[in-house]
Amino acid sequence: MRSAALFAIPLAFALGSRPAQAAPPKAPPREAIEFFEKHVRPVFVEKCQSCHGPAKQRGGLRLDSQATLLKGGDSGAVVVPGQPEKSLLLRAVRHEGELKMPKEKLATTTIDALTAWVKMGAPWPASSGPAPAISAVAEARKNHWSFRPVVKGPTPAVQNASWARTPIDVFILARLEGKGLVPSSPADRRTVIRRAAFDLLGLPPSPEEVAEFVADERPDAYERLLDRLLASPAYGERWGRHWLDVARYADTRGYVFTAERRFPYSYTYRDYVVKALNDDLPYDQFVLHQLAADQLPLGEDRRPLAAMGFLTLGRRFLNNNHDVIDDRIDVVTRGLMGLTVSCARCHDHKFDPIPTRDYYSLYGVFASSIEPNELPLIVRPEQTAAVAAFEKELQARQAKVDALLRAQHAELLPRFRARAADYLLATRTEAKGEGLQPALVVRWRAYLAETRKKHHPVLAPWHAFAALPPAEFAAKAPAVAAGLGNGTSINLLVVRAFAGKAPTSLADAAKRYGELFGAAEKRWQEALKGSPGAKGLPNPDLEAIRQVLYGPGAPANVPAAEVERYLDRAMRNKLTPLRKRVDQWKATGSAPPRAMVLNDAPSPHNPRVFVRGSPGNQGVPVPRQFLEVLAGEKRKPFAKGSGRLELARAIATPDNPLTARVMVNRLWMHHFGQGLVRTPGNFGLRGEPPTHPELLDFLAATFVENGWSIKKMHRLIMLSATYQQASDEDAKREAVDPENLLLWRMNRRRLELEPLRDALLVAAGRLDRHAGGPGVEITKGPFPTRRSIYGFIDRQNLPGLFRTFDFASPDTSTPQRYATTVPQQALFLMNGPFVVEQAKAFAARPDVAGQGSDQARLQRMHLLAYGRPADAEEVELGLSFVRAGGPAPKAGGPKLSGWEQYAQVLLLANEFAFVD
Repeated sequence: MRSAALFAIPLAFALGSRPAQAAPPKAPPREAIEFFEKHVRPVFVEKCQSCHGPAKQRGGLRLDSQATLLKGGDSGAVVVPGQPEKSLLLRAVRHEGELKMPKEKLATTTIDALTAWVKMGAPWPASSGPAPAISAVAEARKNHWSFRPVVKGPTPAVQNASWARTPIDVFILARLEGKGLVPSSPADRRTVIRRAAFDLLGLPPSPEEVAEFVADERPDAYERLLDRLLASPAYGERWGRHWLDVARYADTRGYVFTAERRFPYSYTYRDYVVKALNDDLPYDQFVLHQLAADQLPLGEDRRPLAAMGFLTLGRRFLNNNHDVIDDRIDVVTRGLMGLTVSCARCHDHKFDPIPTRDYYSLYGVFASSIEPNELPLIVRPEQTAAVAAFEKELQARQAKVDALLRAQHAELLPRFRARAADYLLATRTEAKGEGLQPALVVRWRAYLAETRKKHHPVLAPWHAFAALPPAEFAAKAPAVAAGLGNGTSINLLVVRAFAGKAPTSLADAAKRYGELFGAAEKRWQEALKGSPGAKGLPNPDLEAIRQVLYGPGAPANVPAAEVERYLDRAMRNKLTPLRKRVDQWKATGSAPPRAMVLNDAPSPHNPRVFVRGSPGNQGVPVPRQFLEVLAGEKRKPFAKGSGRLELARAIATPDNPLTARVMVNRLWMHHFGQGLVRTPGNFGLRGEPPTHPELLDFLAATFVENGWSIKKMHRLIMLSATYQQASDEDAKREAVDPENLLLWRMNRRRLELEPLRDALLVAAGRLDRHAGGPGVEITKGPFPTRRSIYGFIDRQNLPGLFRTFDFASPDTSTPQRYATTVPQQALFLMNGPFVVEQAKAFAARPDVAGQGSDQARLQRMHLLAYGRPADAEEVELGLSFVRAGGPAPKAGGPKLSGWEQYAQVLLLANEFAFVD
């Protein structure tokens, strides 16, 4: 592409590419279907269909299919696809008119999701029959391409074998010859080095680098170029940004009400990713670090702990732990294996062989993992005055938090123990003839009166304690008494409570327990004070009482470390501002870098299926284990702690047919613009099959054989003749393969936001190559000149510039960015203060402004912008433009000289923004 073409078209279209020829899709896009299944269908099932479903249709409205939704009810249509403002359903859920449904208003995030769904056209997948039965899992493992083992088959026979430089080319050529096509001619060397530099570094080559490569006649010149680019520190920054899309990286939590929004140590994850890629850390180890670095033998190097930001840097959903866990399941399964497992949260997956039980098996893994209050240091800092001042202020702020929690623990724990009889009774209220539901008015949780909530954190220990009916306790008393030598204190208390006499009723049993615990508490407090009342208490009894009241597993006890879970709203309102001051200081002070890790909880969570995704309606228990479709029917439950390390190893193994396929497809996608599988985040039954399945398996198998080396895979792909083709169009070949699925040419691609912005800074001679550290605001003046990967990412208030240039949403894992062409992109390059600033600096560069003649100055600018000299026509047009002073500036616009305007013209051109 030649920049001279710019002068023949309006500047407003300078970033335009070939006109899109898109027709309305016959079926909803996959992204829309995933959005519906994850955010909309569960709302209809849980909140709407009890009154507007198959059994009941209040107001004549039914909400269990697209047809009934669009039909509406007695009040007419309730949804107008694409027009939220005209949709009665949205007014009802917002409680804006007389009709307020449901009675308890939905959460704001839920209403926003429904609004977004209507705005995108209210997509609803066509009926596909019942969800896959568990018996279908084995069938899917056998028949679907992505679940079958990776097989490295022989390369096919081709006619034009001399064209092939690598086995990749043979696979590509076989498909081309099958369609009667031939590949394009090789690209020229200037094009190849620019393509390779942007692909691997996200930066343009310097004019000197281009000239050196063009003049290098050694047969291995290209291999040397690739080795040099792969060894550059800029490589990790370019490919690290690709990975951050997958990891839904952001520097803030999203909307969290009054809590501190910023993650104080988010940048440590980004810096880990950059370093890991530069070091060519084997991908299987890369995965293990991100899921379970806390459980690996790291030795003295604690830096891999920062990798766990992959799990902890997601959106916080107003601290709804169920949604946080769902987000972690999604980023792990979709990001690493291309499976939409989170669609099975409320029901068996509609398309893939993933039953809800498998979703909650993974739920148990992450529910058994907690974020520690004190994050581990990555590197112990030097004890400078700045570090000492930071630590002193941090300790002062944290002391106020700790004091409040200690006071609450000391105040509430006796009250909690005093209700022992009520809690015990609450565990047994479902027994026949016992309907007592005591009104437990304590400051722990007002809704403890809902005694059937067996898995409430307060009641759960009492269910374990009272697993047997009271009569059975008494019947077992003599045997228990005979075995007291093992120090089982709770058994001793059972014997003392019932003394061989069965209680006459459940209320009687609760009363006896209450009396026992009350007496024990009183006598224990007397013993602590050294009062006379404790003198007659035998030592074994005293120890037994101490254990049942204060022991780590006692049902009447709450560990001090967990007291925050039970605070009421009033106490939380006092705690939140104190904790926010701590987090603010960590985010703004000179905090030593820490890793945002997860640790295993003291006791693993034994998950149950949430019926229809509702935590208040728990179904059958399930073990923590891997997906059946990948592990088989004879899979074993995870046995070590939460199971995160076992999960990580199940993902990062050659036996998993998805992990290597997904990663090599992602690498291919970033080199060619499209993956061999064009749905890189969905390798399931509704994803597109690979265009070259044998090639995909060849790459996956080679990836594992080469030690999971990402850099070796880059080298293999980029050494191919397929990669080195020209991008020129050809009408005859395009008629056969208009989408270039068979890769008869290289795809021309537009730079994403980050390399485009970085290239502007390179042209201006202002790029700051400093690596790492906290993010900076790159969209506000005075504009930082650091690489774009170091820009601060505000999840809740993503800058308009990011959205305009199709930046990946940090709310969810993004396997592939959208590519749009909108006027705002050209307008930014024409009028944006940042671009104007770089244009001025470009024209003022010493190696530009210091040239001896206007023609030499113009040639230097072309070399810096495009890596090639200007041709005769461009020289003539450019000099005429500069000498005329350029067009008069618009009123209120920046006043630029002729050379500054010409610099901006070069930066506006397609040739600058596109890579051939």
